[in-house]
Amino acid sequence: MLKELSIRNFAIIDDLTVDFSEGLTVLTGETGAGKSIIIDAVHLLAGGRASLEFIRHGAKKAELTGLFMVLNESHPIYEKLQEYGVDIDEGMIILRRDINENGKSVCRVNGKLVTLSILREIGSTLIDIHGQHESQELMDEKRHIYLLDHFAHNELAPIKEKYTEKYQAYREFKREIASINIDEQRLAQRIDLYQFQIGELEEASLKLGEEEQLVEERRRLSNFHKIFERANIAYESISGELKGLDNIGDAMNALEDVVELDEQFKESTETVSSAFYALQDAAYQIKNVLDDLEFDPERLNDVEHRLAQYQTMKRKYGNTVEEILIYFEKIQDELIQLQNRDETIQNYEKKLNKMEEELEHLALSLTKIRKQCATKLSEAIMEQLRDLHMEKAKFIVNFETLHSFDLNGKDYVSFYISTNVGEPPKSLPKIASGGELSRIMLALKTMFSSSNGITSIIFDEVDTGVSGRVAQAIAEKIAAISVSSQVLCISHLPQVAAMADQHYLIRKQVEQNRTYTTVSNIDIQNRVEEISRMMSGSEITDLTLQHASELLKLAEVRKQEMKNLFV
Repeated sequence: MLKELSIRNFAIIDDLTVDFSEGLTVLTGETGAGKSIIIDAVHLLAGGRASLEFIRHGAKKAELTGLFMVLNESHPIYEKLQEYGVDIDEGMIILRRDINENGKSVCRVNGKLVTLSILREIGSTLIDIHGQHESQELMDEKRHIYLLDHFAHNELAPIKEKYTEKYQAYREFKREIASINIDEQRLAQRIDLYQFQIGELEEASLKLGEEEQLVEERRRLSNFHKIFERANIAYESISGELKGLDNIGDAMNALEDVVELDEQFKESTETVSSAFYALQDAAYQIKNVLDDLEFDPERLNDVEHRLAQYQTMKRKYGNTVEEILIYFEKIQDELIQLQNRDETIQNYEKKLNKMEEELEHLALSLTKIRKQCATKLSEAIMEQLRDLHMEKAKFIVNFETLHSFDLNGKDYVSFYISTNVGEPPKSLPKIASGGELSRIMLALKTMFSSSNGITSIIFDEVDTGVSGRVAQAIAEKIAAISVSSQVLCISHLPQVAAMADQHYLIRKQVEQNRTYTTVSNIDIQNRVEEISRMMSGSEITDLTLQHASELLKLAEVRKQEMKNLFV
């Protein structure tokens, strides 16, 4: 649930902190007092689109903070926070969003910086905002299938997951086929290009490791004279006229004579002896290399030419020899496919047909499950509508079969309704009034509220345009939802306000030529006055006060009855 909301420099709100409780919280006040601004703040905390217009005039940024409490560790928010590396302590989740004057938003969850898209994902598991204009979702037939699938989630999800995976592979494969079906001129040009490139790469005959060997060989050839000179000096110093090795041999022989007389010279004798034989081996090795050294200027030219060939191939076909060889194999395969295009297309079409058969099977399974759940949805909605005084309404889910696959299968789903006896059901967007749409959406919210895991449901003036017994039915329906989920509701209906477990009054006032919005949690006496005002307008009489008091008493009785049903 949303435990606390803090707002600073937001629209006409200067600095405001509001505490919320479980159950139904109703926000009332005059039009323009700032009720919807509070809901806008919650909407932005859940990742909604921001605007510079939200920043209070004269301020550099707007600051929004929401404290949520979710003690149920099986709630989806725990998995979501773990996915993004956000710690959660004792069920507390703090969403923070700063909207800066440069248009940028800074978002945090439990102190960790997150992107706006991550904030939106997390917010969607905590908050469900339903405004008076949100019923327009029902006016878009393309959205109806998503509402049905949401209702049928438990039965539908495993099959739909398989279908989605297959469908994505199917779309990708169709794009691959489309890339083959190019016009003949482009086909001929590509074949010529591949043939030229393959010929050039075959002639180059690049090999892994050869370039490194050539670089080393070029280094030796370029430094031949210095290598020969210095190696020769080393050899002469060891075995030449300087007799370095002979002198060490004399020292070794002398020490061998001494060690027979004094064991203290044993270690020194062994060291000198090892050095003599090691130097002797080194001299032989140096002499063998010197004998083989031969300067070949033509070989240096060959090496330079070959290395230049490697550089040319890299400029054309890849940064490394490995990349070039991979590209070489790729264009060889593509050339074979292009030269055998007809056979390739036939094989692709066979594979595509097989994929379509698998999709068809899964799509039929989706349709079967949807139709079964559609019947349950229709019955459930009509039951809810009866509670909302639409007893004669007949609601059905209409199915049409698409000619091709889409992300949802081959079903086109649309909601049909008849609100008058004797009239056949017709497309809901074409015949439903605004009040009827609100009641249908409220019916859906009632069915989904206990199953979708949302901790806070917000209704923003969804009761606009209704009155009388319908208003009372809507009030009771909203109150029923609040038994299992926290509900925040902006309302102009006294019936809804009377059902509140917590009642906030929103006022607008002017001080020192600045407009401020204030929020106060009103007690029972002030509730009677506020509900009386909602019933009669600005003039409050003893009779309206009496009616308001009676309405509150009746609401308490009805709320207790609802709670007893859930015990």
